[in-house]
Amino acid sequence: MKQPLHLTPVGLVLIPIGVASVLTGGLGFAIGLSGRWTVISQGPMLITAILIYAATLFFLGRSGIATIRGLEQRAHIDPLTGLPNRHALHEDIQFLARGDDEVALAMIDLDSFKQVNDHYGHHVGDQLIDLCADVLREVCGKEARCYRLGGDEFAAVMAGKVAGTILEGMCRGLLEKLGTPLTLGDRHIAVGASIGLARSTAENRIPSSEMLRRSDVAMDMSKRGGKMRCTWFNESFDRRRERVREIEDEIRAGIAAGEFSLAYQPLVDANDKRIVAVEALLRWNRGPERDPLTPNIFIPVAEDSGLINPLGVWVLRQAVCDAGRWGDITLSVNISAAQLRNAEFPIKLGEVLEETGFPPHRLELEVTETCLVLDPVVAERTLDVIRSFGVRIVLDDFGTGYASIGFLRRFRFEKLKLDRSLVELAGVDDGSRAMMLSSIALARALDMGVTAEGVETEEQAELVRLAGADQIQGWLYHRAVPAAEIDRLIAAQNRNAATTKDGKAA
Repeated sequence: MKQPLHLTPVGLVLIPIGVASVLTGGLGFAIGLSGRWTVISQGPMLITAILIYAATLFFLGRSGIATIRGLEQRAHIDPLTGLPNRHALHEDIQFLARGDDEVALAMIDLDSFKQVNDHYGHHVGDQLIDLCADVLREVCGKEARCYRLGGDEFAAVMAGKVAGTILEGMCRGLLEKLGTPLTLGDRHIAVGASIGLARSTAENRIPSSEMLRRSDVAMDMSKRGGKMRCTWFNESFDRRRERVREIEDEIRAGIAAGEFSLAYQPLVDANDKRIVAVEALLRWNRGPERDPLTPNIFIPVAEDSGLINPLGVWVLRQAVCDAGRWGDITLSVNISAAQLRNAEFPIKLGEVLEETGFPPHRLELEVTETCLVLDPVVAERTLDVIRSFGVRIVLDDFGTGYASIGFLRRFRFEKLKLDRSLVELAGVDDGSRAMMLSSIALARALDMGVTAEGVETEEQAELVRLAGADQIQGWLYHRAVPAAEIDRLIAAQNRNAATTKDGKAA
């Protein structure tokens, strides 16, 4: 069907006036040429012009109405899903806040949606967004109104005496529905959600923009807490975010000031207890006037802010420079999920290896299962590039996640590191001992080496040695020490080896 002409509001006024003026002028000019000025007076001429204007306005009316409706729709409706948009949400919250009822808002962000776009393409991603919108409509029913705010972000709002309680129940129902894969044609796509909730009451009215901010903060806490959950906003979140920003600024200043350093924890051969590898561990020397921060606090902040990229490159460069003087000792360096997602990381790694001349086969990069499941397609691609350099890949903290045989075969790790919790429990719990034994057997079947970390007693060392571990790491043998101490340990080990060799030769 032919679409009506769409005009702006200014055009609706100017075009009829222009058409009426042209036609009236043309009529007057024609009458003038005929020499019959006395036939028509000014009154009939004015009436004629008005009628022409009215007729023109009538014919353009349909286009004008279509234009106005189109503009209104674009201002309030998301074109992909047909749901109200962010602008409509603000207006609705402001309207609902005029009454005395509680107003509750839920911010809903899909988990792992980026991976869907990367793996299947944006066309399938759009279909998934539309399907999720239908699921949200079904959950909200007539009690709450739902919105699409953009990207993979949705919202729901409702008002009433117990609006927050009801909306939270709806959100939990939504999480239950998204807990099973959604069907798109012949595809079954798993996509969860993280939800943040905020409320505005008659006693404490807050603007719509502040409600959105609070629910967004709460949603972020849901993601940090493990995803697939609902979280209500509370004031402590703002204090935490402020502290995170402070740490971020301090990390940036610390990098510039050279406050970071590396310590190295040796790994020993399970049989002869010789040092065969070292793991590089990042330390932050903040000075006596500031509170110490451990890596489990500042590294997540560095990952979220993107500072892990320059910091991670510095760690790699410093570690290979130190390890270059330790003979055939293997160097292990941890890399984060953020580094794996960074397309520049393999390039930077290659530059460091080329500039330092460090043998790639002596470098192991340790990744956790979480790094891989967050974005497996990108991670697999990145690891393939890293392996092409000759660098080995190690799965760290094995035994704490849900890695399947298929998962291990897909990523083809060269080595597994058994988590310290599994080693500790294996000495006191039969189930944990069986799990450790089966893990080592699985690694052997897949041609992987095995390191047991967190070994602190002779009993634990003997247990993992008999189970078949190749290497042992833990305080029983060595703690993390500066590079200079590794120099001393390696030199002493080499002297002992030389002495033993000379003794045998004699």
